[in-house]
Amino acid sequence: MGEFELIQRYFAAAPCAQGGDGVVGGIGDDCALLALPPGEQLAVSTDTLVAGVHFPSVCDPFLLGQRALAVAASDLAAMGAMPMAFTLALTLDQADAAWLEAFASGLQHMAAACALALVGGDTTRGPLSLTLTVFGRVPVAQALTRAGARVGDLLCVGGALGDAAGALPLVLGQREAAAEIAAPLLARYWSPMPQLALGQALRGQATAALDISDGLLADCGHIAKASHVALQVEAQRIPQSAALRALAGQEGALSCALSGGDDYRLLFTLPPERLSGIQADWPDVRVIGQVVAGHGVHLLDAAGQAIDVPQRGYQHF
Repeated sequence: MGEFELIQRYFAAAPCAQGGDGVVGGIGDDCALLALPPGEQLAVSTDTLVAGVHFPSVCDPFLLGQRALAVAASDLAAMGAMPMAFTLALTLDQADAAWLEAFASGLQHMAAACALALVGGDTTRGPLSLTLTVFGRVPVAQALTRAGARVGDLLCVGGALGDAAGALPLVLGQREAAAEIAAPLLARYWSPMPQLALGQALRGQATAALDISDGLLADCGHIAKASHVALQVEAQRIPQSAALRALAGQEGALSCALSGGDDYRLLFTLPPERLSGIQADWPDVRVIGQVVAGHGVHLLDAAGQAIDVPQRGYQHF
């Protein structure tokens, strides 16, 4: 199977490649063409996933297709952007028809869920890796950023944390668990749903935001640094699922939630008077701390004493 036959059969013919809102030109030319409504800006983000680093070298290609696009689309949620389109650069060691069919199906499933149109990309031979670039639109001056958190703001998350990290030993075949415990954890690892609607609802409400990918404490550090403030995180307020606690125990669940990564929940700062309005529509939103003067991230126990955490998140180097 040649490169162009591969593209046409598995990607150009897919429903998600047939255009969408703002897509003037997609697959088939040297560049895609996107149109923005007046008064809006383009939000762009790129993610690369490498076999053996970001996902197991041997895994279900349908689930991989879902996860790859979800991870990339989560960055649009973090900026409060409306999804538009994405590109895929796919490096394969071989063109296996069954693998490609399943991968393209998983990609299509997540593209439909996120309202994203496939508008181009590239294919090449080599060790398995995926590079996805997502495009969204956001009204001028309304994008959420990491800068802007203010002293007195609440520190919030969009839901329970740690499930994907808890699922990793299951994904890698290092341990087993009963189906009622394993299933929700594996779903959070393979099919994280970007919090796109929440991100859009936070425009004009949140003062700073990002999505949690490298671990709660590590990503809190990005907001603290960009906003020139300190963040206090209260360990007892961090939400964790019952499945995670059943698998990892209380201490293990907290460790997963603090530094495990791959949550793709939104982390944001919010003036206290805006909390009730957000929680009315998003009941899974939880307050886990506050913004204070100073610098860095401080984890506190129930008595307000500092807790030392040597590993605060994932680092590539």
